[in-house]
Amino acid sequence: MIQAIGHDSKDIQENKVLAAIGYISILFILPLILKPKSDFCKFHGKQGLILFIAEMITWALNFIPIIGHALWAVGTVATLILAILGIIKALNGEYWEMPYVAEYAKKINI
Repeated sequence: MIQAIGHDSKDIQENKVLAAIGYISILFILPLILKPKSDFCKFHGKQGLILFIAEMITWALNFIPIIGHALWAVGTVATLILAILGIIKALNGEYWEMPYVAEYAKKINI
């Protein structure tokens, strides 16, 4: 298990499952609401929020003929892969910064 130095291991152990749930579409809201003082839940919940926004943008692209359908397909696969990796990392107790996603998640103040 890889953990960032200085993080509360008790927080990580108690909130792994809830943090992982945060990567399942709109369920990103659960770790943010149910455990607002957990750094681990906030970290993964905010990344889940950015993934959810990306999913919604990708869904909207599907309304554009041809090019939008191609972008929708690629975007859907990309967000699905990132969500699965996020779930795995959260369940392993890791603080994993997703490419592109983490930089936007850091800007969210919750």
